[in-house]
Amino acid sequence: MKNYTLAGETLKVALGHGARRLHLSAAYRAKAKVSMSRFEPTSFVNYERLQSNVEIVRKRLNRPLTLSEKIVYGHLDDAHNQEIERGRTYLRLRPDRVAMQDATAQMAMLQFISSGLPKVAVPSTIHCDHLIEAQIGGAQDLARAKEINQEVYNFLSSAGAKYGVGFWKPGSGIIHQIILENYAYPGVMLIGTDSHTPNGGGLGAICIGVGGADAVDVMAGIPWELKCPKVIGVRLTGTLSGWTSPKDVILKVAGILTVKGGTGAIVEYHGPGVDSISCTGMATICNMGAEIGATTSVFPYNHRMRTYLEKTGRGQIAALADEYSDLLVPDEGCKYDQIIELNLDELKPHINGPFTPDLAHPVSKIGAMAEKNSWPLDVKVGLIGSCTNSSYEDMGRAASVAKQALDKGLKCKAQFTVTPGSEQIRATIERDGYSKILSAVGGVVLANACGPCIGQWDRRDVKKGEKNTIVTSFNRNFTARNDANPATHAFVTSPEIVTALAIAGTLNFNPETDYLTAPNGEKFKLVPPSGDELPARDFDPGQDTYQHPPADGSSLNVEVNPQSNRLQLLEPFDKWSGSDLENMVVLIKVKGKCTTDHISAAGPWLKFRGHLDNISNNMLIGAVNSENDAVNKIKNHLTGEYGGVPDVARHYKASGVSWVVVGDDNYGEGSSREHAALEPRHLGGRVIIVKSFARIHETNLKKQGLLPLTFSNPSDYDKIRPDDKISIRGLKTFTPGKPLTAVVKHSDGSEETLQLNHSFNETQIQWFQAGSALNRMKQLQH
Repeated sequence: MKNYTLAGETLKVALGHGARRLHLSAAYRAKAKVSMSRFEPTSFVNYERLQSNVEIVRKRLNRPLTLSEKIVYGHLDDAHNQEIERGRTYLRLRPDRVAMQDATAQMAMLQFISSGLPKVAVPSTIHCDHLIEAQIGGAQDLARAKEINQEVYNFLSSAGAKYGVGFWKPGSGIIHQIILENYAYPGVMLIGTDSHTPNGGGLGAICIGVGGADAVDVMAGIPWELKCPKVIGVRLTGTLSGWTSPKDVILKVAGILTVKGGTGAIVEYHGPGVDSISCTGMATICNMGAEIGATTSVFPYNHRMRTYLEKTGRGQIAALADEYSDLLVPDEGCKYDQIIELNLDELKPHINGPFTPDLAHPVSKIGAMAEKNSWPLDVKVGLIGSCTNSSYEDMGRAASVAKQALDKGLKCKAQFTVTPGSEQIRATIERDGYSKILSAVGGVVLANACGPCIGQWDRRDVKKGEKNTIVTSFNRNFTARNDANPATHAFVTSPEIVTALAIAGTLNFNPETDYLTAPNGEKFKLVPPSGDELPARDFDPGQDTYQHPPADGSSLNVEVNPQSNRLQLLEPFDKWSGSDLENMVVLIKVKGKCTTDHISAAGPWLKFRGHLDNISNNMLIGAVNSENDAVNKIKNHLTGEYGGVPDVARHYKASGVSWVVVGDDNYGEGSSREHAALEPRHLGGRVIIVKSFARIHETNLKKQGLLPLTFSNPSDYDKIRPDDKISIRGLKTFTPGKPLTAVVKHSDGSEETLQLNHSFNETQIQWFQAGSALNRMKQLQH
């Protein structure tokens, strides 16, 4: 057993031979300018156990394994007896650690408190990044957020201290950047309460986005369930060059696979082209894999990852990964369920949108497409940063474009904002002059936080309803996501293309071929961007923003004011009655795309993420009602009057009437927010019937005791009318693989019987019967 130390924390590393202890160099500790308490005791880097499990499974399956299979199966709770079939069986896994962002951590920690357990069973961290609204600039916005959110930050800080969870304070940075800098490493399995957790795949890790209830399972030491993923291989050849960036790889893949093409699968990149992509570039690609519905994405271990680990003070882990490198790449001859071939020599810069991240266009054609579709050509705002694209390399390449404009006397025609991904990135780009260049060209450097990417943006340059275009280096561009304006046409692209378009002020500009005009009339072309992958002088970690939990927090108190409008202790949901669900009303039949943003909007609603009753006032207010094509306007079938969705749901609940939601394809795509499942349950919902679900949302619904069901025949969606009464039959013999029956009574007296499928396993059926996964956990404790 070797013990390695990462910034002062001991990592026990099973190697199967003599023990020795290595420590982080004193030079790095001095350079870090932070106390060793910044880093929380991490999970064991246990490659020996990983290898043992992989050998057991490889022998059982008698075939070569993909990289994702090695890491996933390497974390099986019982490798000898686990049934393994891609796309069918449920795996019981033991993830190494948990990470939670502050908007989802509130509900996760409230659920953990309800569990009655004294301390988390695996290393866990909370990251304050979602509650900081972009308004003026970094320092002012951060100070305002600390004041406005003091109650929530105090709750998360004290809950973390009591239950053994590390706490990254507001201003520390975006959760995924912090994970990449500190906690991800090749072969680790990490779950995070945010859909972009797969960012860690850029370091050869399996990092999966989940709802808070899943995080509670892992923190409670219970094996975590995941449907055995299929594996989509993306084979990269050629080399990235010129204006083409890592972002263009995933923009192109999103165009190929669409927003649901990755559902139930891990996307595994491989091939000779991988080595031309930086570690943080690989993270960008994995991050946006969430937009194709993928369970996660991953790259094989290589020298780019080793260099990144060394630069972030984890050289010992890099050395260990070198020893176990065969474990951290796919087996020769492994089979993928689907293969996509991508030649990086031929890949051109892309820009995707508007309103959906899979509508892919080459940058060279976006101007013509905009004119054809009457999308506004003028770029009002360019926004770079976010968890997808805020690395040192990203900022350097954007700054190299900005400097060319400045050298010719040009500034951005559009407004321009810059969001550093972490305090370490902020401090380093400030030290190295990138911030100065980006500010000089017209940029406003925002706080180290999510900001406009998740709708935390106090935008004032356009009125709500005013048609306009913005370009971002973010990952999502759903309707109204960034600024709450449904008329904003948001396009996602690389930071360097955003910078070029912000300088030009129009979508009708291709930096590969088009010219800009300097103030003196000189026409000039931008040369392709350049930027160092990592800083020559190492990273400047900036301010210490980490709070280490005490060794024993059992005597500490976590207080929640009963009068608070931000926080509310949870009451258990009611158990299943033991009977079929009869004569439920249709609350709303949703038409078209319905993301978790439509079900539980973010932006100004983020402040209520710790108060279930208050946040429930946003339930489905963005969903389109098939009856009238309106949002937040549905018929109350008890009164005959029209009202808002949450209001009608509350009236039904108060009247003792259960209800269902009927939805379309890929229902619940997008964020991992479990509030989109908690709110329907809280307001009296029982069943969600759709053509198909996004993975995380389907699991979240099961966790809260709801029934997520799919039409056996998708065209049966058309048979449901807004004033129907629906009964679900077969619950007394509810078993895995056996469909349920819906009896649909129409208002004209006619009746139809529809078959509904489900993906429940035995354990999940017990969640339903107990009323929720948390209720079932408590039952098992007694």
